Amino acid sequence: MINIAITDDHPLLSEGLKNILAQETFLNIVGCYPTAEALRNALNNTKIEVLLLDINLSDANGLDLIAPLLKNNPELKIIILSVHNEYAVINSAFQEGAHGYIQKNASVTEILLGIQEILKGNKFRCKQTQLIVDKKNSIELKSVPKLTRREKEILAVAAMGLTTNQIAEKLFISPHTVESHRKNLIEKFRTSNLSSAIKMAYDYGLIREITS
Repeated sequence: MINIAITDDHPLLSEGLKNILAQETFLNIVGCYPTAEALRNALNNTKIEVLLLDINLSDANGLDLIAPLLKNNPELKIIILSVHNEYAVINSAFQEGAHGYIQKNASVTEILLGIQEILKGNKFRCKQTQLIVDKKNSIELKSVPKLTRREKEILAVAAMGLTTNQIAEKLFISPHTVESHRKNLIEKFRTSNLSSAIKMAYDYGLIREITS
């Protein structure tokens, strides 16, 4: 059986979820903890394998707990269970090391699926959370400038810190052509200088892609 705990400061929610999960033969509910302090105390005395963690606790921000909890309990799997549906919050949770993110209005089926998936070593997002992530990725994908092969080459070489003349010499083109492409790149990335365009190209993976 898998030892699972719930950390949420809403008694009705945590007790209700506890009663539902207790019906699953593969889960052992070790406790419901309303605060970060209560959770820390429990971890000192109880083996917890899966933690359903709320973000808004009375004594802590759940996001701030993820990394310290995992550092002290490397085998622990954490699923954020929250009402927050902002991409920034979801992204922060996974950056901190969360294994899953589930909206509080998700179905019991999704919660159980999430638990099973993270136990397999996979990351998990409920359907609503996945839609939010997909929408964000779609927007970012559409915002990536369409570059020609030559523009990509100039970006990559410019990222090495070369001057206009050095870029021209390296690519066997004229300095005038380099300057023309430089202006086009600044316009496409909607920046005021090529350095900013280069940074954005790194963020979008354009330079890594063509120099790897």
